[in-house]
Amino acid sequence: MNQVYLDNAATTKDKPETVINKMSNFMKKINCSPGRGGYQCAIEAGKMVMDARFTIADFFKAEQVENIIFTKNITESLNFLIKGLLKKGDHVITTNLEHNAVLRPLKQLEDKDIIKVSYLKADQKGLFDPYLVSESINDSTKLILINHASNVTGTILPIEEIGQIASKHNVFFAIDTAQTAGIIDIDFKKLNLDFLGFTGHKSLLGPQGIGGMIISDRLANQMDSLITGGTGSLSESVNQPDFLPDKFESGTINTPGIVGLKAGIDYIQKTGIDTIFKHEKNLLDVFLAGLKSIKSIKVHGTLDSSKKVPTVGLSVEDYDIGELGYRLFNEYKIMVRSGLHCAPLAHKAIGTFPEGTLRFSIGWKNTKKEIEYTLNVLSKL
Repeated sequence: MNQVYLDNAATTKDKPETVINKMSNFMKKINCSPGRGGYQCAIEAGKMVMDARFTIADFFKAEQVENIIFTKNITESLNFLIKGLLKKGDHVITTNLEHNAVLRPLKQLEDKDIIKVSYLKADQKGLFDPYLVSESINDSTKLILINHASNVTGTILPIEEIGQIASKHNVFFAIDTAQTAGIIDIDFKKLNLDFLGFTGHKSLLGPQGIGGMIISDRLANQMDSLITGGTGSLSESVNQPDFLPDKFESGTINTPGIVGLKAGIDYIQKTGIDTIFKHEKNLLDVFLAGLKSIKSIKVHGTLDSSKKVPTVGLSVEDYDIGELGYRLFNEYKIMVRSGLHCAPLAHKAIGTFPEGTLRFSIGWKNTKKEIEYTLNVLSKL
């Protein structure tokens, strides 16, 4: 068995060849910054970036292409939202399943006594009751910010119901799609979203170092830009442009990454997001069924595959998960991740703090043979 990639966020296993080819072709034949010159290669680069905006708008059912903002990753997008929107006295609702990309900027503002935060609790299986949100809204609530699915348990949160609650109370609604974009079909308008953060390097099948956000007009009007500078527009003014996307896109953007991201999304659309999800869910079912037969293994979070993305966190009785992760790769070439996965409150919620879990993230290019091989190795160990 060759190397088995079960940490799809950190590997290139799932990246289609077209992504690499498109980026390589851009670097060899164009390699200019868009909006920074009137010569042909700069114009071509600008067209490619605009094409990417249209592709992303279509993919997430967003109506306005200018409301798609490119960043270097979803962490930067979330910081733009949190630090650009929230002011003294604002109240935020989030959950204990969030990644540190949400928790840390919120805590930073909380520690400075700028905002108040309600951390709503999921149960020990990682399941979350949306009506907790209704109970927590008050007159100061400005933002509801949650992840679409937990990166620790894989649990899918009820964002449609929460979006309806946010709309009813006229509160900004934002989601982190790091675990779901490219696996689950997401409709920006239908979900009553004001903000959708995405990253390219996971299930969108793009390269590292590219991400972005889609924002509503009403949110854009209240958000300040964290970074100001050259945009290639209104260069006669020392003031930052107030129109999108320039308001939030200062400096040279990662055009090769944008080209690769578009190629990844093109591949998903050609293959069919439902086809990808069905394949990964089938492998998840095989994996969960096999884990049940290994008595010393405990799977954390729900075992109902209909309520989770193909991410599985587990621990093993009388076995250090760091050592187990090390052995899986060095002896059997199986790549997984061990530890706290940058989400300490989620681990406290499911009872795996401070040790963490051994996490398996199943991707589009994984096979049933690889899953069965992994189960056999786990059983042996």
